[in-house]
Amino acid sequence: MSTTNRRELSHERILDAASRAVRRQGYAGVGVADVMKEAGLTHGGFYAHFKSRDALLAAAVEHAGAQSGKAIAARIASLQEGGASPLRAFVEAYLADEHLAAADLGCPVAALASDMPRQPDEVWQASRQRVEALIAFARKCLPSGNAKEAFALVSAMVGAVQLARALGDQARPLLKATAAALVKQYDHSS
Repeated sequence: MSTTNRRELSHERILDAASRAVRRQGYAGVGVADVMKEAGLTHGGFYAHFKSRDALLAAAVEHAGAQSGKAIAARIASLQEGGASPLRAFVEAYLADEHLAAADLGCPVAALASDMPRQPDEVWQASRQRVEALIAFARKCLPSGNAKEAFALVSAMVGAVQLARALGDQARPLLKATAAALVKQYDHSS
């Protein structure tokens, strides 16, 4: 294996470990030494990949968004094959038990939203882009394509996931009620 391929694989392992850590523990809970250890690499190799911890966090949030986006897109496609509208599929995929249970693999917006504005600019900008991407995706799923409805939809879904995680055993009723209300409110294709 070439040096470039090894470096790329190491970089990917670092991003995987950091993206799980930031979603699981929040920005403050991510330590370089712990990420490198989870990636199976030495702490000393960190600066060959990132100029700072903030650069790592920004890249981890971007990576987390791409990972969770792929997972939710696959779930949406499956639901649409079963006859769900794009909006219903998006709402049901985002508010699914699987998404709730896997905070370290789920949407970074739901995991980190309340802490995003308190981050250094580089991290905050990357985090803000994740929010904007989620809103843009919601807008595409809405029959109306209305930006204001996309803001409300994303706010309700992210808030529902955060509250459901806080409630634990009461999570399922909250998610089901939120999904039903959102589909009723915004899915004019049903």
